[in-house]
Amino acid sequence: QVQLVESGGGLVQAGGSLRLSCTASGSGFSIYVMGWYRQAPGKQRELVATITIRGSTTTYADSVKGRFTISRDSAKTTVYLQMNSLKPDDTAVYYCNARPYGLPASWGQGTQVTVSS
Repeated sequence: QVQLVESGGGLVQAGGSLRLSCTASGSGFSIYVMGWYRQAPGKQRELVATITIRGSTTTYADSVKGRFTISRDSAKTTVYLQMNSLKPDDTAVYYCNARPYGLPASWGQGTQVTVSS
């Protein structure tokens, strides 16, 4: 079982920046993709960005391209989401996701990001 702990959410003005972190722990697994999703009130959860753990291949939602950057640390246990030029539309609960080989995907508890106009 993969445990995910997120941090870094908060309140920021439009145009500001935040960095989210997600650390994976546990044993008996190997993760091949980690990512960030978000869910705004009344909306479905949507993909924000993903990164492969071995090759660091990244994907982004069109709405965040050029503003958000996903990365991972060298130990491959922590994933970051650097969010710049934040907009009120970015307001949501952000969830970390990990997909291990041969196991169901795991989710973090979520961290609130609020962008004021």
